[in-house]
Amino acid sequence: MRPAGPGYALTVSSPQPPVALYIHLPFCVAHCPYCDFVVYAGSAARGPRARTERLYQAVARELELRADVLDERFGRPAETGPGLPAERGLPAEVGPRGPLGSVYFGGGTPSLIPAEWLERLLATVRRRYGLRPDAEVTLEANPGPDERGDLTAFAAAGVNRVSFGAQSMDGTELRRLGRRHSPADVAAAVAEARAAGIGSVNLDLLYDVPGQTVAAWEATLRAALELRPDHLSIYALTLDDPDAEGLTGEIGDHLPTVPGARRWRETARREQDDDRAADQYRAATETLAAAGWRGYEISNWARPGHESRHNLAYWERRSYEAVGPGAHAFDGTVRRWNAAALEPYIAALLPAEGDGSVPPGDRETVSERTAVAESLILALRLDRGVPASLAVAPAAADAFAWGRSNGLVEAIDLDGEGRLRLTLRGRLLSNELFERLL
Repeated sequence: MRPAGPGYALTVSSPQPPVALYIHLPFCVAHCPYCDFVVYAGSAARGPRARTERLYQAVARELELRADVLDERFGRPAETGPGLPAERGLPAEVGPRGPLGSVYFGGGTPSLIPAEWLERLLATVRRRYGLRPDAEVTLEANPGPDERGDLTAFAAAGVNRVSFGAQSMDGTELRRLGRRHSPADVAAAVAEARAAGIGSVNLDLLYDVPGQTVAAWEATLRAALELRPDHLSIYALTLDDPDAEGLTGEIGDHLPTVPGARRWRETARREQDDDRAADQYRAATETLAAAGWRGYEISNWARPGHESRHNLAYWERRSYEAVGPGAHAFDGTVRRWNAAALEPYIAALLPAEGDGSVPPGDRETVSERTAVAESLILALRLDRGVPASLAVAPAAADAFAWGRSNGLVEAIDLDGEGRLRLTLRGRLLSNELFERLL
């Protein structure tokens, strides 16, 4: 599936080589009660029983095994050797396997990784996948002084973008969320990243936090802007139940929710408010627009030139590879994921004997109907929207007509092309439209 951007049609194509790579490093010093990511905390992350070294070895092995499969399917990257798809008799619509445009270290708290291990993993990426000279290499980090890692060494290894999990600039809210850092730590972390020469800095922020007023949220926004980051990812606090959704289990991509976190979420849900959350989102939109920021995606704002290229690959529905417990990959037609469980992951990749095999997980083939709906939904998340010509397709006409009649969608002209995009009301009620497209 090509992205629903300018010059593209919603047609299903052959599998494509990846343009991006996600590496999941699951360790955290502590597990925040709202977090649903695949995380292993406490003794698994630090101390004599830590599983970190074995996990890094396993991730390095998975990088090699996944690269072997890509070599077989698409040939080696153009940057690293011959054997491109056209030379191997593959369909013409399969593009050449060029070097990656982005690498993203997510978690967990990837900044806990020793710099020498990060350097080794990136060396494997360059050798087996290829990496464009201007590639975006992002590392997620916690702002606390004992969790942000050696940013200077990370920059020397090739990291040029760091994403700090600030979440709030209010100390009371941070304690309520179970965070271990202070607002002052966020400021220190941004300053340290700048001193290290990291050229792009993102801050993650949460709204609809229990007990958070609109005024307190606006204060967090102002405090964040004073730090002069390049990018802000702003999310409503979402309290899901992966067990109830069937996402846990032997090959599930989520871990079971522990009892303490479940109790915290049940209490927090009662203190959330949809109307207050909408007011907070409007406040963010107005504040950031007034400061000259572009809200290029529903939850993401950037200064010019600092849009997340890695995440744009997701929203443009391009192919990406992924390694690590719980990581998801996509080749344009098939979605694949690793199981979240740590020990089976390590055991498969680092057996006592032999070279190891890919870890347990599962996959699904995306139907053409679902692919069309996904492309439209992902494109609508972006401020450039979708070509107006696509809104009259049989699979989408009724949904777009409903969206326009209810003020969720507006017509715009972009470089001479008529397009449809979400209004502010549409961003707030986007799920209503997305459900109709599905």
